[in-house]
Amino acid sequence: MSRMKKQNMKTLIIIISLAITVTAVQAGEALLQLSLTPDIAIHPKTTQINGLALNIWGENPQHSLNLGIVNGSTGDSMGLSWAFIANYADSYTGVQWAFVNVSQRNFLGWQSGAVNFSQGTFTGLQSGWINVAQEFHGLQLGFINYAEKLNGVQVGAVNVAMNNPWFKEFPNKLATGFPFVNWSF
Repeated sequence: MSRMKKQNMKTLIIIISLAITVTAVQAGEALLQLSLTPDIAIHPKTTQINGLALNIWGENPQHSLNLGIVNGSTGDSMGLSWAFIANYADSYTGVQWAFVNVSQRNFLGWQSGAVNFSQGTFTGLQSGWINVAQEFHGLQLGFINYAEKLNGVQVGAVNVAMNNPWFKEFPNKLATGFPFVNWSF
């Protein structure tokens, strides 16, 4: 390719990239977030991040890779959220890995950490020392597993499913609390 064609191609790529960036910013979205706190960041905490967020402590709606010490995801977010201390989300689809993971409403995917907590409906896998869910669909794998309403399997030293009667609906439901394994279908 001639030098002139290469230069024109570079110019075209730069123009397209700028147009995409301007369009994303105009729509209240961004491709990159760098955050010290939710209020000290490149973009306001109401801006949706569709790319990469690097946080000391961040809090945005996101469809992205979220890396940091504390990652907060507001609204209906999705992606991979990997934090040193904690991840918290309103509703999340994807993977949360941290020492503590919390979801407020709905979670679809995998939470893995020392403590995993879901206040709403959880569908997927919780793996950690302590797993807690209100309405759980899937597999809880941990030392202590607790679900208000279980539709799935718990594997661990202590397994509690509050919607299970004590051995009255076996084999569909095992027990309210049982060591090693518990289930409800």
